[in-house]
Amino acid sequence: MRRYSVFLVVALTLATSAVQANSRYQSMPPQGSNGGNTDVVVDMPPEAWTQSERRQQECLRCCIFENRNYTEGAVVKSEGVLLQCARDEQSLGTNNLIWKIVK
Repeated sequence: MRRYSVFLVVALTLATSAVQANSRYQSMPPQGSNGGNTDVVVDMPPEAWTQSERRQQECLRCCIFENRNYTEGAVVKSEGVLLQCARDEQSLGTNNLIWKIVK
């Protein structure tokens, strides 16, 4: 009997919360073309919404070739020359990768 009472209290609490949320949502004023109840309207170009979709994730240790990220050991061919992404022995730091010509 006690379990049934606890279950009933929980169910009634959830149902009451749902009804209150629904009534609050329906009592909100409709937003028209003037922005509704907003304080500030900022015009943004369409590129602002699609720019992050085109952006590649930042690479902490990579070589960049033609706007693409390559990790250590990657080999690309440019104008008949093979280039390999490798560590720069003369450089200290977190991104010490450079393109080296493969012989």
